[in-house]
Amino acid sequence: MLDFLYTNGWGAFAVMLFFQLPFLYFFIKIVYRKAYIDKGASETESQKYPMMEGIWITTVVALFVLVNVLSVVYMPPVTTAAMIKQGGNFQEVDVTARSWFYEISEREYEVGRPVIFNAKSIDTVHGFAVYHPDGRILFTMMLVPGMEEASTLVHTFTEAGNYKVRCLEYCGIVHHGMQDVLVVR
Repeated sequence: MLDFLYTNGWGAFAVMLFFQLPFLYFFIKIVYRKAYIDKGASETESQKYPMMEGIWITTVVALFVLVNVLSVVYMPPVTTAAMIKQGGNFQEVDVTARSWFYEISEREYEVGRPVIFNAKSIDTVHGFAVYHPDGRILFTMMLVPGMEEASTLVHTFTEAGNYKVRCLEYCGIVHHGMQDVLVVR
């Protein structure tokens, strides 16, 4: 429906404006009115303030809850759980991050076939970020050592090409060299 709101930075910016502009409008309107038009004490009855505050807070909370409920389906853990529950022809890949390289069980993938990445870190906090051949980041996982279970994410590659893998969490002196390539055919 409104996928663009959750899949790129401009969508997030639009949502932020959706919330910020009404607040800014009313703030400026109130400040301007009190500074230039009605400089005296407010004529609003004090009994009306709790009702106005209640309406304002209820509106803000309702919008916050609505946006969060609508965005739940775009969260990787939710989509991963839904895809695994449905079953299918998945390719399972085990990823182990170590100082300063990845051990990846499979490096070649099919276009259109879902891939389950089970990733973990052995020694320190690492990132597992996969980049589209055009440079866009597709997804990232933070890998924390000592976790009982591997972090899991399902992704379906839609285009063939060489996808770069990079660590996005500073992990030491050779962090910049922690890179790999996934090939999608």
